[in-house]
Amino acid sequence: MDAATLTTVERERPVPGPGEVLVRVHAAGVNPTDLRLDGEDGPDVPGFDVAGVVAATGVGVTLLEPGEAVFGMIRFPAPGRAYAQYATAPARHLTRQPPGLGHVRAAALPLAGLTAWQALHDTAGVRPGQRVLVHAAAGGVGHLAVQIAKALGAHVTGTASPGKHAFLLGLGADEAVDYAGEPPGGFDVVLDGVRGPDPARSLPLMRDGGVLVSITTPLTGELAERAAARGIRAVTMLVEPDHTGMTVLAGLAEGGMLRPELDAVLPLERAAEAHERIASGRTRGKIVLTVP
Repeated sequence: MDAATLTTVERERPVPGPGEVLVRVHAAGVNPTDLRLDGEDGPDVPGFDVAGVVAATGVGVTLLEPGEAVFGMIRFPAPGRAYAQYATAPARHLTRQPPGLGHVRAAALPLAGLTAWQALHDTAGVRPGQRVLVHAAAGGVGHLAVQIAKALGAHVTGTASPGKHAFLLGLGADEAVDYAGEPPGGFDVVLDGVRGPDPARSLPLMRDGGVLVSITTPLTGELAERAAARGIRAVTMLVEPDHTGMTVLAGLAEGGMLRPELDAVLPLERAAEAHERIASGRTRGKIVLTVP
């Protein structure tokens, strides 16, 4: 979706269906995937990350009640339509906000946080003492992946431009290296969130038997064969809505082990500007839209 196609329109308030809730949206997170959302009839309402208050519940919902503050990644990869005053979602795509997090930071967490959690915990099975390399570690997914890997007990190295190294170390990274340089090597797990470059560049940096997870660039069969020859599992992962994962993220945030950092907070009417900033690829942390 080109930023120029973003316009504000009025629609009827949606009605939650069976198993769904209606959320009064207070904040919506912005992700690179929002730039590429097109429906069957042209551009759709963007947004998967939502934070707000339950306004109504559909038939059969027992998990949440009206008035509760919630957050989550809704309907992905189908249109989530979070850039709105009201959004409906399956109840189990959401969880309760931890006390003190607030709508803005809550909206920054779901898609990027679930991506990092599912990649590192569910897919790679990161264990205490392992060495983890996070590419693009200052970005939306990367800066949360650094914190999650540390919470899992790993030794974490992050790649970023030199001006962001202090930021990474402040997040808890054990090492920060220039993305244009050469990390030290010997990694058990690599999380590659860089769009474009060949993920195969990480293979020489890995120990035999490790796990390489790409969340942007599909891995080729040739790369998988090269990895398999060394016992390395190389996979491409797509994030999924996950109530259990969201509950874990909420717990980490409440315990002070996970804090989304904000590159910018903009009102909903400046969504086009938010998309332009995301498209630049130079953001540090997350961009969030506030909804009046």
